[in-house]
Amino acid sequence: MKISRTQITPEKFYKNRRKFIKQLGLVSSAFYLAPTLFSTANASSKLTEYKYITTYNNYYEFGTGKNHPVERSQNFITDPWSITIDGEVEKKITLSMDDIKKTFPVEERIYRLRCVEGWSMVIPWLGFPLNKLLKKANPTSKAKFVKFESILDPEQMIGQRYPILDWPYKEGLRIDEAMHPLTIMVTGLYGKELPNQNGSPIRLMVPWKYGFKSAKAIVRISFVEKMPTSSWMKSSPREYGFYSNVNPNVDHPRWSQATERVIGEGIMSPRIPTLMFNGYEEEVSHLYKDMDLRKYY
Repeated sequence: MKISRTQITPEKFYKNRRKFIKQLGLVSSAFYLAPTLFSTANASSKLTEYKYITTYNNYYEFGTGKNHPVERSQNFITDPWSITIDGEVEKKITLSMDDIKKTFPVEERIYRLRCVEGWSMVIPWLGFPLNKLLKKANPTSKAKFVKFESILDPEQMIGQRYPILDWPYKEGLRIDEAMHPLTIMVTGLYGKELPNQNGSPIRLMVPWKYGFKSAKAIVRISFVEKMPTSSWMKSSPREYGFYSNVNPNVDHPRWSQATERVIGEGIMSPRIPTLMFNGYEEEVSHLYKDMDLRKYY
């Protein structure tokens, strides 16, 4: 079952957002809806309210509480900002956010963020395909993986003053995962600039993977030959593997992965079944064709 945009977007917002976003200069005229946002009636198709998206967050650089990011990030300085792309490339490049905004028009993509903790949100992101950015650096034949590094700034990020993780935060993808057209770099949500608590000014979004695969406030992207060790892998390798695919058939060591709680639906709302690859099985399952997804978690 395909879901039209009018079914999943509040009617008032749907009628006015194209004009609103164009006025902000944030998005190209062509809007994009993920072709199989959800393919069954088992998944929630309602957009999560902006207030929940921006106040219920995992962003350990600002603290471990869900409310810490919004409370502690408001004075975080994100301008000027730049991203360096290096490693196994023909040319190392550094792009400012102004360069990125001029070069890569953003599109709207409605993806679900599902956290390993068992909660989920349906979010209208603004972003552009990561592959467009990566191709600018011309990776060499040695490039097999892509490593992401977030900013290290303990003066502004109080959580980095404590050994919660090995700072700065690092994440990684296989190169075909990074180049997949569903993988995007996010610069906004709900027609607005990306708030600090959600990873401003630019973050990663891989819709078929758990929420912790979403590096925020990225400053470096490196092509590497060997599989990188992400921050969560280093912190707890028994619980967090490299791939981080949504697989409801594999339990987390401390809880079931079979269902999820939709944020904003109310505490009495029933949990819903979690879908394989977060509902994107048709688009991405071929990437893992010969892999045991119970072993390569």
